[in-house]
Amino acid sequence: MKNILIPTDFSDNAWNAIFFVLKLYRDVECSFYILHVYEVSASQIKGARDSRKAGKLYETLALESENGLSGVMEYLKKNHKNPNHIFYSISKSDHLVGAIEELLFERPFKLIVMGTKGATGAKEIFMGSNTVRVIKSIRNCAILAVPEEFNFQQLDQVVFPTDFTKFYYRFELLPLVELGTIWNTTINVFHVAQQVVLTKEQKSNQIILKERLKELKVEFHERNIQTTVSDTIVQFSLEIKADMIVLIHYQHNFLEKMTQEPVVKKVGFHSKVPLLVLPELS
Repeated sequence: MKNILIPTDFSDNAWNAIFFVLKLYRDVECSFYILHVYEVSASQIKGARDSRKAGKLYETLALESENGLSGVMEYLKKNHKNPNHIFYSISKSDHLVGAIEELLFERPFKLIVMGTKGATGAKEIFMGSNTVRVIKSIRNCAILAVPEEFNFQQLDQVVFPTDFTKFYYRFELLPLVELGTIWNTTINVFHVAQQVVLTKEQKSNQIILKERLKELKVEFHERNIQTTVSDTIVQFSLEIKADMIVLIHYQHNFLEKMTQEPVVKKVGFHSKVPLLVLPELS
């Protein structure tokens, strides 16, 4: 049974993330935990003035959270009849990252799924997306970010960008291999770099990656960085009509060092297709 955590704020993009992951794992036995987190802001606490008013404020937020989750659970019970799927709800008073970290300690979650609106221009500087904040902070669980308007039909083409500078551990790639097996997906290994000529170490890692993905349909592509790494990845994804981008979130990414560009974060903002971020588990 696969445990999947789905934080929600009850918005349209949060609902779309739920619908997406239900389709993605329709043939897999899963327990879905729908999480809503509420937090009283400093200005609200200051406005409450005394402890009784502050306590009342927490009670109100807790009730709104429970009511919202009840609505989600009722909808899923009525409209989602897949016998492979079980649903639970969790309401927590905490900030989002703190709540997720606590739950990861308590349960063996395999995946976190979140909807994202993305951002453009100045909004990126302030990291306005909760999803990107979670991707930046949570480094021990796979995270799936689903764009608000993405309409999932099938997982036909997946883009796996890499520079072949890291050793590929089998267990790091398990979520990718699992999805590729379930959907008979073509995995497009996309080498993007300033120079596409491989070193001896890179060639060795490429051979290892081929071995790790040998049971799947795999195609290899390469391209020099055009404007930025993230733009090159997104553009390639559009060209092949990709259904998902998969990245490993390395602690010290060679591409980021080389270009001073936070690739995972930027792809998360700009991608029009879901982004699956795999943790570095080595």
